[in-house]
Amino acid sequence: MRSHMVLSLILIGLAVSPALSSSAAFAAGRADPFADDPQQQGGDDGPDGLPGTILQYPGMPPLPRGQDDGAQIPGLGDQGTRAGGLKPSQSPQEKAQAARAEALKRAMMPQKTHAQIRAEMLDSLFKNLSKAQDSDEADGIAAAIERVWLQSDSPTANLLMQRGVAALGGEHLPLALELFDRVLDLDPNWAEAWAKRATTRLLGGDVDGAIADMRQVVKLEPRQFAALAALGMALHRQGFDKEALSVMRKSLALDPQQPQLKDLVDKLSVEVEGRDI
Repeated sequence: MRSHMVLSLILIGLAVSPALSSSAAFAAGRADPFADDPQQQGGDDGPDGLPGTILQYPGMPPLPRGQDDGAQIPGLGDQGTRAGGLKPSQSPQEKAQAARAEALKRAMMPQKTHAQIRAEMLDSLFKNLSKAQDSDEADGIAAAIERVWLQSDSPTANLLMQRGVAALGGEHLPLALELFDRVLDLDPNWAEAWAKRATTRLLGGDVDGAIADMRQVVKLEPRQFAALAALGMALHRQGFDKEALSVMRKSLALDPQQPQLKDLVDKLSVEVEGRDI
């Protein structure tokens, strides 16, 4: 009721005196929106400091007014302007050009190296191996890890490795040993080549040679759980139980699903460290 009365009084006042003084019609010196002077048709300066961008009527909130022909239409955001209207869509040629530019940009970005990809793959596999629920799951993950280890950056070394593994599987130990020697001549930093030669030497009865090769394996690849297990067993046979226990525990930490190794570790723990009281 009171709001209707106020609005009626304002309308009557405007009809009687269309050129109200600034102190009577507006608060804090605001200009009359109906003044003849174009400079007085605005109100307070707008957000950019331009005069005449805000209309302010008594009892009403500030109203924005257009600043120029290119101003945005309220409610349309970036898509609607008084001058430009809707933004034109891209032509098929422009879209193809933009796609080529984006593809070129991606191609010029730094690419991961083979070593980085290999390291990330192994990190993921080892994470899964440590969480394997049973020996079957662990065996599958371990086989995947070995497949990664069996690949080098040298096609020639890879071919010799394949032939050496085949000879080892067929128990042709002298041939396997010769092939692994040649692989190591080509790539002395390939941990898996040292591991295969260690296995060949161990099967041939050269325990000292096998231990030397396995030490080189874990030096180049500290996560080689199979080499750690074999090294631990070889050390145990030679009576170095304390070192053997330490090495086998490292293997179990990487691959917990090794029942036979765990039994041996439990036995050696008692013999080396004694029983807890």
